[in-house]
Amino acid sequence: MRLPVELPGEKDFDAVGFGLNAVDHLLVVPHYPAFDTKTRFSEYEKSAGGQTATAMVALQRLGLRTAYAGRFGSDEDGQFGLLSLEYEGVNLNYAETIEGANTQVAFIIIDARSGERTIIWDRDERLSYRADEVPTELASRGRILHLDAHDPPACVELARAAHAAGAAVTADIDNVYEGLPELLPLIDVLITSSEFPQRLTGISDLRTALAEIKSRYGCAIVGATLGANGAILLCQGQFIESPACEVPGGCRDTTGAGDAFHAGFIFGMLREEDLETCMRLGNAVAALKCRALGGRAALPELDELKDFCAAEISMRRG
Repeated sequence: MRLPVELPGEKDFDAVGFGLNAVDHLLVVPHYPAFDTKTRFSEYEKSAGGQTATAMVALQRLGLRTAYAGRFGSDEDGQFGLLSLEYEGVNLNYAETIEGANTQVAFIIIDARSGERTIIWDRDERLSYRADEVPTELASRGRILHLDAHDPPACVELARAAHAAGAAVTADIDNVYEGLPELLPLIDVLITSSEFPQRLTGISDLRTALAEIKSRYGCAIVGATLGANGAILLCQGQFIESPACEVPGGCRDTTGAGDAFHAGFIFGMLREEDLETCMRLGNAVAALKCRALGGRAALPELDELKDFCAAEISMRRG
């Protein structure tokens, strides 16, 4: 199916992102701890993360031109996170360091048996954006604007600027934030966590909830990532499912898998692939990410993604 989203021609960047960055502290345990017990962890790692920042890193590794706007604290973690993006080549002209603020942090408990994770996080309110503080110029410089919908009033301003410049708007949303209903009609491609549609609509059946979101807000594409079950999208009245790819060597950590899926999907959009191919690319990037601890360590480069996709196609053909 052809994507019902038009992209502009040449811009300064292929994709620009506005949203979260974070520093993750990852703890691998033999099993998720029961209440009021002590569990020894088997592995620890500190890793840069955050939904939008990680998606921009993934796209940069795939050979695209990206820029990121977001706020870092002036603490050691902020410097760590900023340097991680600079190292990857993501343009940071619109990033800010907020003096006296602490960078968003997450403690992530990973079950060694499955790679599934539980996240405990905090975000300093001084990192939030008001609507009058956003770098609207950034939105006009990319073919796609990608958001994670924290600070919805600020995201509204950027989404409007993106559309005024002919760009498409994609979003990765996992929770209901104040002001979100004003943002959702401005999103072209809305792919959320599997829990979000019910949180937003109160409807437990996923397909019915996605249809309700489409009806209410008019996004060209709505869908959800489903972890080990891949992803499902609703486009032009048709539900399309795409199975997850097997993780080479087994799943070590699902942290950032959704961020990686969005990057793969956006990569497909920028290559003018059909909807099914965009979903397969999303699942492929997510699977490759899950090979290692953290949201970014195992994100693939382009040749690696091509080889993996070719092997997947061959395997499915039998």
